[in-house]
Amino acid sequence: MPPTVAINNLSHTFGKAQLRRTVLTAINLELHPGEIVLLTGPSGSGKTTLLTLMGALRSVQSGSLKILEQELKGARKRELVRLRAQIGFIFQSHNLLDCLTAAENVGMALKLHGESLRDRREQSHEMLKTVGLGEHSHKHPSQLSGGQKQRVAIARALVSQPKIVLADEPTASLDSHSGRDVVNLIQQLAHRQHCTVLLVTHDARILDIADRTLHIEDGRLST
Repeated sequence: MPPTVAINNLSHTFGKAQLRRTVLTAINLELHPGEIVLLTGPSGSGKTTLLTLMGALRSVQSGSLKILEQELKGARKRELVRLRAQIGFIFQSHNLLDCLTAAENVGMALKLHGESLRDRREQSHEMLKTVGLGEHSHKHPSQLSGGQKQRVAIARALVSQPKIVLADEPTASLDSHSGRDVVNLIQQLAHRQHCTVLLVTHDARILDIADRTLHIEDGRLST
């Protein structure tokens, strides 16, 4: 099978003229279906920049970045929107809408795929059951713990069965027990759905879930 992600000689800079700063330098990387890869590195090393480029949330400046065999450099807006629909995002801050219940938050991902209201409700409830929150689906984020909110975020990211999941510090705000539960859940669901997971982390407690661990420092990638 072709790689989910294929990166060749990718570089990225911020700023202009004297304020210009290189954030990524000559990145080469392939990620494959069903693979869980951890990306580690100090703050400011380029982890989040690489993640947002892979998520089609930032424009590619130099080099080649292919997601599901689609070249992102120079891609049209319509192509980027189609690609984002096949990517699940999990962030440290959960990014849940307080005005919606857990089930409605999960259903937002399905709404982007044009699913009917009935199908959204059924699939959202089933996914929340899968992450152990079936009896909490009617609750709003303010009624949930940090670990439960992150489980809702995982359910939202995976309910549409994406080909790739990008997770940015998903355990940073959780205690060791909740953090372990969260990464185990990501691992189980990723293997079940055979999707690729790139997980950015500082958390040394979860390194054992990875098929591979990558390290980035000063914008340069190593294994």
